[in-house]
Amino acid sequence: MGIVNIDDELHDQIRRASSVSHRSINAQAGFWIRIGMLCEMNPTLSFNDVMAAEMRAAGITVQPALAATS
Repeated sequence: MGIVNIDDELHDQIRRASSVSHRSINAQAGFWIRIGMLCEMNPTLSFNDVMAAEMRAAGITVQPALAATS
C-alpha cells in the first residue's frame, strides 16, 4: 500500500463524504478513485450505468426503478 498526498481541502471533502456514506476516509477515497477511473475508461456511460455494472459484477441483481406516476 502506498501513500497518496492530497491537499487539505480535498481531504476535508473526503472526510465529510465518508461520514455520509458510512465509509472510512480511505474507503471513500478508494471509491472515488475507482469510480473516477471507470468513468474515464467508459465516457459514454453515466455514473448510474457504471454503478449498475459494478453491482452486477458483484453479483447484485440490479432492477430498473419504477417510473414515477403523476
